[in-house]
Amino acid sequence: MDEALLEAFRSTTYHVCLDAVRWAIIRVDLPLPAPLAAVVGAQPWAFVTAWNPQARRRPPAENEAAQHELLAALEQQAGAKVYPAIGVGTSGWSEPSLFVTGAGVATLDGLTRSHGQLAYVHGEAGGHATLRILD
Repeated sequence: MDEALLEAFRSTTYHVCLDAVRWAIIRVDLPLPAPLAAVVGAQPWAFVTAWNPQARRRPPAENEAAQHELLAALEQQAGAKVYPAIGVGTSGWSEPSLFVTGAGVATLDGLTRSHGQLAYVHGEAGGHATLRILD
């Protein structure tokens, strides 16, 4: 992954919808905000998407179909809970995403790789958000 793309991932603001009115923001290398940490508890978590594999734009209908596949696969994971989310870059770019708790790294690596992703944001209970690079 080139430095510009790596910096784009690191500078993105990752928004998670907690309920009809509350959102929480994740930033790489920082701890989760308290409301989101309360949701996560002692579980592993990740911020993932199936949009624009290999960081290349593709038609919205293809992105939506892939995102539905990813959501269905995550919902099949025992103990996993999925929340709507969106990643917003500093250039104005954004991608619909998913925040998931309770799914392990091996599962998340497999699912994100199968959707052509280069990286995702991940963490454990009380730890910091980290960028997990897959390529």
